[in-house]
Amino acid sequence: MNDNEHEKKAIEEGLSSIGRLRILRALASREVASHTRYGLRRITGLKAEDVNKHLKVLVETGWVKQYDFNPPVYTLNADNPKTKILLEFFEKTGYL
Repeated sequence: MNDNEHEKKAIEEGLSSIGRLRILRALASREVASHTRYGLRRITGLKAEDVNKHLKVLVETGWVKQYDFNPPVYTLNADNPKTKILLEFFEKTGYL
């Protein structure tokens, strides 16, 4: 798989779930810059196993960073240009 195909697959996987979109929206909110899995469960209403599954995909796409604190903390990856574009899209469409 070439780099372009890999990027397309990452976008499809990253945006193919309401749960992942909810997590991205929670992390993009200006109120709190980072969240634990428990915090994301409370905000999104998702089950623990779903939050874990979705975070794994979002970290793999490079859109979300995981900090190995105890418990782990998650933030949007502001260093990733695609994350910035996604955030702009959320803002312009009123998703945030």
